[in-house]
Amino acid sequence: MKNILLITPPFTQLNTPYPATAYLKGFLNTKDISSFQMDLGIEVILELFSKNGLENLFQVSSFNFEKFGENAQRIFSLQQDYIKTINNVIAFLQGKNPTLARQICSGNFLPEASRFDAYNNDPDASGWAFGSMGMQDKAKHIATLYLEDLSDFIVECVDENFGFSRYAERLGRSANSFDEMYTHLQNDLTYIDKITLQILEEKIKSIHPKLVCISVPFPGNLYSAFRCAQFIKKHFSEIKVSMGGGFPNTELREVKDKSVFEFFDFITLDDGELPVELLYNSICHTERSRGAFNEEMSEFKRTFLLENKEVVYKNNTIRHDYKQAEVGTPDYSDLLLDKYISVIEIANPMHSLWSDGRWNKLTMAHGCYWGKCTFCDISLDYIKVYEPIAAKILVDRMEELIAQTGENGFHFVDEAAPPALMREVALEILKRNLTVTWWTNIRFEKSFTSDLCVLLKASGCIAVSGGLEVASDRLLELIKKGVTVEQVAKVTRNFTESGIMVHAYLMYGYPTQTVQETVDSLEMVRQMFEIGILQSGFWHQFAMTAHSPVGMFPEEFGVVPEMNEITFANNDIQFKDKTGINHDKFSFGLKKSLFNYMHGICFDYDLQDWFDFKIPKTKISPDFIENSLLEDNLFAVKPSAKIVWIGGKPQVEAFVKSKKGSSWEMIKLTFHDKRQTFDISLEKEKALWLVEYLEKATVQNDRKLTFSQMKESFEQQFEDFELFWFSKPIEILKENGLLSL
Repeated sequence: MKNILLITPPFTQLNTPYPATAYLKGFLNTKDISSFQMDLGIEVILELFSKNGLENLFQVSSFNFEKFGENAQRIFSLQQDYIKTINNVIAFLQGKNPTLARQICSGNFLPEASRFDAYNNDPDASGWAFGSMGMQDKAKHIATLYLEDLSDFIVECVDENFGFSRYAERLGRSANSFDEMYTHLQNDLTYIDKITLQILEEKIKSIHPKLVCISVPFPGNLYSAFRCAQFIKKHFSEIKVSMGGGFPNTELREVKDKSVFEFFDFITLDDGELPVELLYNSICHTERSRGAFNEEMSEFKRTFLLENKEVVYKNNTIRHDYKQAEVGTPDYSDLLLDKYISVIEIANPMHSLWSDGRWNKLTMAHGCYWGKCTFCDISLDYIKVYEPIAAKILVDRMEELIAQTGENGFHFVDEAAPPALMREVALEILKRNLTVTWWTNIRFEKSFTSDLCVLLKASGCIAVSGGLEVASDRLLELIKKGVTVEQVAKVTRNFTESGIMVHAYLMYGYPTQTVQETVDSLEMVRQMFEIGILQSGFWHQFAMTAHSPVGMFPEEFGVVPEMNEITFANNDIQFKDKTGINHDKFSFGLKKSLFNYMHGICFDYDLQDWFDFKIPKTKISPDFIENSLLEDNLFAVKPSAKIVWIGGKPQVEAFVKSKKGSSWEMIKLTFHDKRQTFDISLEKEKALWLVEYLEKATVQNDRKLTFSQMKESFEQQFEDFELFWFSKPIEILKENGLLSL
């Protein structure tokens, strides 16, 4: 028996759990509040995509055989091949049956339908994308196509709302009124609903919770969340049900419809720790004292509820939210960590990180340290309340999660990870000699120097994603992004040269954006991929949200919003751009060109070739990005810069150098790193000074020395430190681990 049941409803990711319930469970542990968590989505997927699940699926769908299209008929006809192979394929995607890869890749093992058409028509299908794929990855991709065929069958023949990472998303996407969702919830249960609620019922009967907290991160989780709440209210009426998570935090801040509270007793906003603790105190402490639950006598934090048949918002506690250092380490126990499945869709390299492999999710900092972008929800707490976590605490949590989960991969789910904190985390990882793999979201700001990128790579960073948005300096200034295209180019170059993959979020259709600026943005992106400083990207069409500066002050950005009465959700706002430009028509050409650029081809195509309508010629110089990379001040080092040596201890060998009758003592320092051996030679005294200083500059030394301290130490014995610092031997060291941070 547990007091609280934490649920993520179907569907989010197949390869790793969404972290909200793990964050909450970790916090509840610090308060000795018993809880159990479940990712209902992965449990439904595993039930659906199993031998028994497919047998039932094909039986249910058989009643509609007359209405099947050609593709569905083919899958239905091959049902025994699907039933025979499904358990083995799922086990392979869970990493439990790696030898199956050879059979999957050999052909004629898995049944194939329409998802395989493009794959089979590509003569280079076995070695495309982003480098030659290994057999395991190739087999994962083929298995993914096999599952997508089954998904297409489910959508056509069983449940049109099904999707691997969302369910009935249309019903949840900015539904200003609850009416359509409410009507839908009166319909008979779908096949997916029945599987979901059967699993939920079994869990409730085994856990006996007093409070069920359903975390709804996205619109594609909302319908299932209401179905679960509806089921609990009908069959377990004594249990209180609360909703929290990303969707209510952004969309349900103005909820007024009383019928919502036929399903949920509470909706909490923003950070969930204190709101859930107060709900627990009210519900569970009241039960223990055999008193009746009384909303009017209880404390609440940012909580909607129904009181006297009216929707009220209560924030009647004087207690403050917990600091990030107080919320504990996320706890992934209870979740079926060994049963998540890795899929490879090959959309782009960054998307493969999202869907392949299991990642422990952590946050370096609450909120965004920049917090100015005009398209972003900077008025909401999850953005505007910025609070970083100390590097040592963060790396402590990483070590705890490695011990708990057996996984050393980390996805830092920050709005934008702060460069200074990333530096300190990287140093702490290296100091503790940890082997970890991690990636995160950033701003492409100038703090990401070449040396910092080398440090991040050495600590295990493999990829970053960041917003180039509209690759136009005028629009970047309007967005208040705080970067220029030239700066982004330099930063992406720094990451790429250090071996860290870079994904760019790209935007089109921003208010006042002209057709010329869209074309010029595409040319900027083309050049960055051609030079090789971007490896992945994705175009998003601008969406105006209610809590962004554009949504709150539309007249300042030249847009006219279409306002509706809000009784339920409010986030995405339909609008008209005063320019009158139809940005929708650019979507296909932008995405098609980007797909080819990511594959390293078609850079010589005229931009007009990607569009079936007339576009203007670009005004961007063909070597704009290349020229911007040439303008670097390599001789500027801040006096406060920390000097760090991440290389090893050198071998020291003395020798005598003679020239024109004179001789003097020299020392050769030989260094070994993972890939090569290199050496430098210096005058004896300077070499000995350097060896001593490199020892002080290692990551194990807590007291990091600065450039000015190094200069002062050098000039106590020798002259002209700058001449020494920019000499060829020291330049070799800089290329191999002597960093200015």
